[in-house]
Amino acid sequence: MLAVSNLEVVYDDVVLVLRGVSLEVPEGQVVGLLGANGAGKTTLLRALSGLLDIHHGAVTRGQITLDGERIDHLDPQQVVARGVSQVLEGRRVFGEFSVEENLRVGAHTKPKDRAGNLERVYGLFPRLLERRTQAAGYLSGGEQQMLAMGRALMSNPRYLLLDEPSLGLAPQLVANIRDLITTINEQGTTVLLVEQNASMALSISEHGYVLENGRVVMDKPAAELLDDDDIKEFYLGLGAEGAERSFRDVKHYRRRKRWLS
Repeated sequence: MLAVSNLEVVYDDVVLVLRGVSLEVPEGQVVGLLGANGAGKTTLLRALSGLLDIHHGAVTRGQITLDGERIDHLDPQQVVARGVSQVLEGRRVFGEFSVEENLRVGAHTKPKDRAGNLERVYGLFPRLLERRTQAAGYLSGGEQQMLAMGRALMSNPRYLLLDEPSLGLAPQLVANIRDLITTINEQGTTVLLVEQNASMALSISEHGYVLENGRVVMDKPAAELLDDDDIKEFYLGLGAEGAERSFRDVKHYRRRKRWLS
């Protein structure tokens, strides 16, 4: 199990971003983490991936454990070697490299398994096989997202951390990415899915968390979160009766203040 316990993260020794965050990602599951911009989602993923230091951040309290052993002191390469890989927000592919060269970059911790992992990735993403010699910078947004996911899978991780994989994609592509995440999970990879798209994330998650202002404010089975009035209003844009609601509504503001108090 990947577990976060009472985690606090500070940037530049001044800015407190995560405030006592605790969550669990049991092996074999898809776990969803929801939150608006600035909630602390990306900071949490940086902490899990060993990327805080390069962003001038540090864990000041709490711990992160993998199968009971602390990993919050490890650097990114050591975290990947332990079986945890992240797909960064915004794809971050190497535009001048070919598709296959991008994928091979992801295999640096397990070069002996490169051929088998490459075959698996091409099986999951046939479009990447078709485009394997093309420069990644010329791929569509959806194809670049597939490439970023495939690159992370080249280390054959036990845990895959996805940061906003639906960001900027058309609805049909979002549905395709959702189905691919399900398939990846069914093949044995545990997934922590960080999203603002609550409908997509919770539809394939077994459990969900909501992060606001650096705190976990909701922690429930995904099906219960989908049926929660606050989730409907804040993340699906619906009122309790299913009607669309404006986020500028005064009631929304008051409820948000109550929720975060």
